[in-house]
Amino acid sequence: MLRGGAGGGRGGDVPAGAEPRGAKPCGGAIPLPCSTSSPSRSLVDRRVTRMRLLSPSNLASDFSRHLRPAAHIAMLRARSSTPSSAPAPVQGAHLLPALLTSLSLPSSPLHPTSSTTSLRRGAGAGPATSTLAVDVVVGADGANSRVARCIGAGDYSTAIAFQERMYVGDDVSPDFYAWVFPKCDHVAVGTGTAAAKPAIRRLQAAARARAAPKLAGGVVVRVEAHPIPEHPRPRRVAGRAALVGDAAGYVARCSGEGIYFAAKSGRMCGDAIVRIWKEKGRVAEADLKREYLRRWDEEFAGTFRFLDALQRVFYGSNAAREALVELCSDEYVQRMTFDSYLHKKMAAGRPLDDLGLLWKSAGSLLRATILGREVERLRSTL
Repeated sequence: MLRGGAGGGRGGDVPAGAEPRGAKPCGGAIPLPCSTSSPSRSLVDRRVTRMRLLSPSNLASDFSRHLRPAAHIAMLRARSSTPSSAPAPVQGAHLLPALLTSLSLPSSPLHPTSSTTSLRRGAGAGPATSTLAVDVVVGADGANSRVARCIGAGDYSTAIAFQERMYVGDDVSPDFYAWVFPKCDHVAVGTGTAAAKPAIRRLQAAARARAAPKLAGGVVVRVEAHPIPEHPRPRRVAGRAALVGDAAGYVARCSGEGIYFAAKSGRMCGDAIVRIWKEKGRVAEADLKREYLRRWDEEFAGTFRFLDALQRVFYGSNAAREALVELCSDEYVQRMTFDSYLHKKMAAGRPLDDLGLLWKSAGSLLRATILGREVERLRSTL
């Protein structure tokens, strides 16, 4: 198990693999299916029950007015990548502080997979190279996955996250959103975008400016950045190597959330390996595709396609973002959104309400587009 975070931590009860030096930068919202389990509950140090969405023109929508009683968004991700936070290390895992340098897939299903790793022996010692013969490799090593590179998993588009107010507008992100997430002892101010890297600092400065009243007197204690996959990789299983989490490209469009999907895919992959091993005594590529990939796609492919369509419609222009914020004040929209987001299942809608929402969405998009054109026309005449 080459692990870098939630996917590796939930991949199995007794994996062995590389342990990361520190947690990756992350907004920190932990979904209910993760935060309600006993190992994760102790990691939560803020429960958010209020959220406000602001449009490019600063139209505000209180997006949590219809949050169900006792529902909340749990905050803090910083410790969820450490050994003490995941079940694997406390149930027999042998953790190696290492860096994967190569991976050789076997030509025969009876031969072991060979991985070459660079091991860190200590603070003063240089790295030493070691080769491990293993039965199965699970790549949970993030968006820049070395396992994915070794198995030829293919490329994917990425956005950059530069780190319970949420802001949308092309001044803070031309294709995503900016956020202010409250933590126990600090506030995370971030920007997500697929724009060129030189634009990120300008976008982050704009996010700080729009949140200035809430950040007055604050001091920047850390600056972080990391890539966010925008779609699953073309190849997620090769031989006896499988990818999970960010390494597989499991990050939801629209929200940019990946913690739950990393933990869930790690667990599904680990469970699949255990089932296959008990039945056959060995694991093959066809088995992993059937027991892990097919089950994953059956459960989540529709959700990913739906969120991709939403992002394409509502994040493409400032007019569409204005319409999005207007729609988010609707009670039905809020209930459907939170029921789906908090429980990670597409909530079953009511046909008549869905039809009404479709008409309301079309009206909001048309109205915002017309108003946007009028505003631009007035600006050009001044």
